[in-house]
Amino acid sequence: MNRAITRLALVGTSLMVALVVATTYWQAWAAGDLAARQDNQIQRVAQFTIKRGEIVAVRPRTVLARNQPRKVSGRTLYFRRYPSDGLAAHVVGYSTQERERAGIERSRNDYLIAANQNLSTVYNRTIDELKGATVQGNDLVLTLHMRAQEVAMRALGGRCGSVVALEPATGELLVMASSPTFDQNVIARDFSAIDRIRAPCRPAAPLYNRATYGLYAPGSIFKVVTAAAALESGRYGPKSRFDDPGYCEVYGRRVNNYDTTRPFGNVDLRQALVNSINSVFCNIGKELGAGAIIDQAKRFGFYETPPLETPDNERVASGVYEGDKLFDPEVDSDIDPGRFAFGQERLLVTPLQMAMVAAGIANDGVVMEPHVVDRILSPKGSIVVRSKPDELGRAVKPRTAGAIASMMRDAVESGTGTAARISGLVVAGKTGTAETGVAGTNNAWFICFAGRERPQVALAVVLEQQNGTGGELAAPIAREVLQALLPGAANS
Repeated sequence: MNRAITRLALVGTSLMVALVVATTYWQAWAAGDLAARQDNQIQRVAQFTIKRGEIVAVRPRTVLARNQPRKVSGRTLYFRRYPSDGLAAHVVGYSTQERERAGIERSRNDYLIAANQNLSTVYNRTIDELKGATVQGNDLVLTLHMRAQEVAMRALGGRCGSVVALEPATGELLVMASSPTFDQNVIARDFSAIDRIRAPCRPAAPLYNRATYGLYAPGSIFKVVTAAAALESGRYGPKSRFDDPGYCEVYGRRVNNYDTTRPFGNVDLRQALVNSINSVFCNIGKELGAGAIIDQAKRFGFYETPPLETPDNERVASGVYEGDKLFDPEVDSDIDPGRFAFGQERLLVTPLQMAMVAAGIANDGVVMEPHVVDRILSPKGSIVVRSKPDELGRAVKPRTAGAIASMMRDAVESGTGTAARISGLVVAGKTGTAETGVAGTNNAWFICFAGRERPQVALAVVLEQQNGTGGELAAPIAREVLQALLPGAANS
C-alpha cells in the first residue's frame, strides 16, 4: 500500500514539474517565437491591443512606422501607419491584420510588441499587465540615411533596380532602395492596388526587395573578385602583362571584349581592370580555374545568405545557379571559367552582396556584417539592445585590397567609370554591363567606394533591362547618392 502511494506521489510530482517547465517555456523562452508565427490567428489579433513600438531613422529623424489607435467593439486597437510614402518600404515592411507582416516589422516583431526576453522588457511588460495598462513595445532605430535614401529613389527614376550603400568599417546600412516601391498603407486598405503598379520591366514585382532578393548577372563588376583571386594566388601582380587581341577563346569559340572596335594590345592587370578588358579576365579564369574564383567569392560572402535583420526569406545568397538552386562546385564541374571570370555564365548576385565586395576592398580586405538596426529602445528611452560592428571575415590580404583599390580609383579617374568622379572626394569604382539573354538589354551596374581621407561609403547600383552601359547609366546614380551621403562634394 505504502509502495503504491509512493509511486502515485512520484507520478504526481513528475506531472507537476512537467507542467511548470512547459508553462515556463511557453510563457518565457518561447513567447517571442510563438508571437512571430504567421499562422497564429489568436495571437496575431491580440497583438493589436499592444501599442507597437515605432520604427525611426535618425539621419535626419524620420518616423517610418507609427501607430494609429482605433476603437473596435469598445477596445482600443493599434494599427500601423507609414508616413514615408514607400521610401524605405522594403526594409521596414508592414504589419497588418489581414496580410500579416514583412520586413523589419516581421523579423523584429518580438521587440516591437515587447515579447522579447530582455530583462528590462519583461519587467516593463509585467508592470503594465499588473496595472491593467496598455503594453508598449520597444522602438527600433535604423541606420538608414533618409536624405540619401530619397536621392537614391529619385535617381532610379522609376526604373527597375536597386541602390545599396554601406559604411565599410562598421557594416552600417546607409541606403537600401528598391524600385519600384509601394505604399505600405495600401496593403491593408486596398491590396489590389499593388497589382496596378507599373514599371518599365517585367515583372514589376513591387513587393520584391531587389536589394537583397534580386539576382542579377553581374558582368564586369565581378572582375574585382577575379582580380582578388588572381592576386591572392601569387601567380599575378598588378604589373603582370597580357596580350589582348580583342577576344578570348573558350572551348574553341571566341569571347569578345565588350568594346569590339579595337584590341588593347599588350596591357598589364591594372590596365585590364581600368578598361574592363574581357579577354584578360577570361584568360585569368582559364588559368586559375572556376574553383579558385569561387573560393575567393566565398570569402566575400557568396554562397551564404548575407546577414541582415530582415527576414530570412527576403534575402538570398549569390553564386552560380543551376535553375533555382546554387551550383555546388564540389559536385559539379561544368562551369565555363572564362566567362565566369568576367561575371557571365550562370553567375547571379544581389546588390547587397556586391556592396559588400566593394566595402571589403575599402576596408583593407575585411568584410563587415551588414546591419540596419542601430539600437532598440524601451518605451522610456533606455537602450535595450545596441548593435556592434562584427566581422564577417577577411576576404583578401591588406596588400591585395590596396592594389585593387588603386585600380578602381584609376577606373574612375581615367577608365570606364569617369561619370562617378566627384571633386573633393576620392572615388574608386568598377562598371559592369551584363548580358541578360534578351537581345539588346543589359543589367547596368556600378560598384564603388568613396571618402575624403579614407573610404566612408561603399555602394552598389543596378538597373534592370537597359540598353546602355553601367558607366553611362549606373555610375551617375552612384555619384548622386555619394554626394548626398558625403555633403560638400561637387561634380568634377
